[in-house]
Amino acid sequence: MPPAASPNPIMSFVPIIAIFLIFYFLIIRPQQKQQREHDLMLEALKKGDRVLLNGGLFGTIVGFRGDTLELKIAENVKVLVARSAVAKLANESTTPAPQGAAA
Repeated sequence: MPPAASPNPIMSFVPIIAIFLIFYFLIIRPQQKQQREHDLMLEALKKGDRVLLNGGLFGTIVGFRGDTLELKIAENVKVLVARSAVAKLANESTTPAPQGAAA
């Protein structure tokens, strides 16, 4: 009777490696790319840009103070916010219409 063939120990790690690769390409890599794009957007902010904050406020950048931004959110209302609080640049399609405007 021939001796029983023992399974190759490397072959037992193949499913684990495959699962890791799937997680990397479907979850980790896209998240890293999105974070890189967000960091580049934060670095490229300039005076006059209209931004949306993580809390849902819209504002226009009127000044910079290190890692903080001075935003104008209404007439005669300016606030200081952390640069990291900016979620995205707000273009005209995402800007809400003024309340008195006719639809």
